[in-house]
Amino acid sequence: MSSTLNTRTEILLKTLIERYIADGQPVGSRTLARQAGLDLSPATVRNIMSDLEELGLVTSPHTSAGRVPTDRGYRVFVDTLLQVRPITTNEVRKIRHEIEADQDPQHLLANASHLLSEVCRLAGLVMVPRREEQAALRQLDFVGLTGRRILVILVTQDGQVHNRIINVERDYSASELEQAANYFNDAYAGLGLAEVRRQLLRDLEAASSDLQRIMDLATRMARQALTEEDKHDELMVSGESNLMDIPDLMDVRKLRLLFDAFNTKRDLLHLLDQSMRAGGVKIFIGAEAGYEALRECSVVTAPYSIEGTVVGTLGVIGPTRMAYEQVIPIVDITARLLSAALSGPDRLESPGRDSH
Repeated sequence: MSSTLNTRTEILLKTLIERYIADGQPVGSRTLARQAGLDLSPATVRNIMSDLEELGLVTSPHTSAGRVPTDRGYRVFVDTLLQVRPITTNEVRKIRHEIEADQDPQHLLANASHLLSEVCRLAGLVMVPRREEQAALRQLDFVGLTGRRILVILVTQDGQVHNRIINVERDYSASELEQAANYFNDAYAGLGLAEVRRQLLRDLEAASSDLQRIMDLATRMARQALTEEDKHDELMVSGESNLMDIPDLMDVRKLRLLFDAFNTKRDLLHLLDQSMRAGGVKIFIGAEAGYEALRECSVVTAPYSIEGTVVGTLGVIGPTRMAYEQVIPIVDITARLLSAALSGPDRLESPGRDSH
């Protein structure tokens, strides 16, 4: 689209969008003629605006003679006209201070979500890595509790311990639980949890009759524990209330749809999953996201990794009228610093050098 625009048309479109992002008011031809730095009459500017309107890049609200950018106009702006503001040393220092390598991974992810919302004054999102993408199984133990309950202690290779209480159909002796745990650990230790899930049913079907009882016990308890693990939140959201202060989103219906999306999380997770596969900073503007709740919003995302393997996505949600030149580098450096922190303290310094 940008290739069809001449230089003065690009300058006027860029000026209009920057002015609209700054104050949220439709931009008139006289204002554009004055601010664009071009020796053009308001009449000439009006003609160019009419051309841009025909191209679907700007539109005229019913209440004003001025123009505002469309989603398509924002896309041209972001892809070809935007000048990203370099992130400052102080901003890098602030982000690095919040994201330290010696924290628990869950704390790191929560801090990243909070930090994005605080710095950008928008809603911050962090997609939690799926368990199988983080670490392999080291050990599983079963401990009998009262009331036909069993405590399942799952230890992953990265040293994290996860406790789950599951309900069973009858009481089991300590000997039975020990046998089941020993069998399970001998068979599956060292495998990623996704692979463990795949093998459970296959191995159960192939088991000889003398092992069937122990395998059945181990398999059913392990499957239940691993399913419980999957039920934990896969998306951290911070700063939703920031969106309530943005005039563009203050319509009750828009807010209800948006907050429903935050609550259900399914659509947001699907969007972040797409971003993770694409790699690099990705921007969804308005209808591009494919969800009615995000029709008036833009989502800026970037993937993060552990030791070079992409495991999740983070980003922000705000109005299409957001300060892209500030938000994009903040999202990018946060993803880089989070990746470094999750990968170990010796990697924490490198992102800052790449981000200026």
